[in-house]
Amino acid sequence: MKKNFHIITLFPEVIESYTKVSILGRAQKNKILSVNTYQLRDFAQNRWGKVDERAYGGGPGMILRAEPIVRAVNAIRKNKPRATVLIMSAGGKPFTNALARVYAKNHNDVIIVSGRYEGLDARVKKILGAQEISVGPYILTGGEIPALAVIDAVSRHIPGVLGKYESLEEGRVASHDVYTRPEILLYRGKKYRVPKVLLSGHHAKIDELRGRRRSLGKNT
Repeated sequence: MKKNFHIITLFPEVIESYTKVSILGRAQKNKILSVNTYQLRDFAQNRWGKVDERAYGGGPGMILRAEPIVRAVNAIRKNKPRATVLIMSAGGKPFTNALARVYAKNHNDVIIVSGRYEGLDARVKKILGAQEISVGPYILTGGEIPALAVIDAVSRHIPGVLGKYESLEEGRVASHDVYTRPEILLYRGKKYRVPKVLLSGHHAKIDELRGRRRSLGKNT
């Protein structure tokens, strides 16, 4: 079943410039998945395309209004009624590789709302039954980068997206040391060598080394 991502954003070009190339671009050409962008201003219903207002109670910055977001999601759900809605938020549920597998396996259509400014009206979450997702304990200028992280991570678990299943090896998150040619790298008079065990052809020892590094990585 084809997987579809629907991104509501003020900057569709940010999403498209990344998803149209490399592995995600190839997956779309092969019709394994699709990434669709929606300009939030198109749902503003005013002559200026204005989608933000000042916050009740005061405070700096502007807040995205609920109405255009709800209209955008409903327009998508008209054809995709079972679509899951995610809101990118620093205060949301931490996004993990396990969660990426869940979305890849159980959700054919994922709508991602990319916030801007000081965030979006909190009533959006209640109205749409949306899930708040965080890609890390930090603040970004907008939700486009988190949305791309979710798309990328989920897509890797969709059959056919990666060239080889081995490329999905989750351990590389912890075991980050990999090597390629040359065997000996000479830099400023010092030799940097590839670990001998990786050149031995002894697969059991190689797996043991990688497993040990993964275990160490999980404890740090």
